[in-house]
Amino acid sequence: MKKKIITTLNAPPPLGPYNQAVKAGNTLYISGQIPIIAKNMELFSGTIKEETQLVMQHLEAILDAAEMNFSQVVKASIFLDDMENFGQVNEVYGSYFDNDTAPARETVAVKTLPKSVRIEISMIAVD
Repeated sequence: MKKKIITTLNAPPPLGPYNQAVKAGNTLYISGQIPIIAKNMELFSGTIKEETQLVMQHLEAILDAAEMNFSQVVKASIFLDDMENFGQVNEVYGSYFDNDTAPARETVAVKTLPKSVRIEISMIAVD
């Protein structure tokens, strides 16, 4: 099975030796996205809702580059630096999915995230 590297200028480029996404067969694996402004690679600092919105926009751009959309997401992983933000993050995240067909998901609180951001989300989608 061949893998295809998926990239878009509408999401931040990788910060290390990885790609924005890899499609293997009909499955798309999207690397964790954090609230960085893609155009200038500056950290975005806003409310947790605004930061989540930016992360979801990055994920949407990557899905679009793979000619996919949120309805095809089967798994999401959310990493937070503070579980107190769960409700606000969940509100923004949930607005992208229909409850009846939402993907499987876990949300985990971690000590630190890259660049000391407050949120990171990765996804898996199937074509």
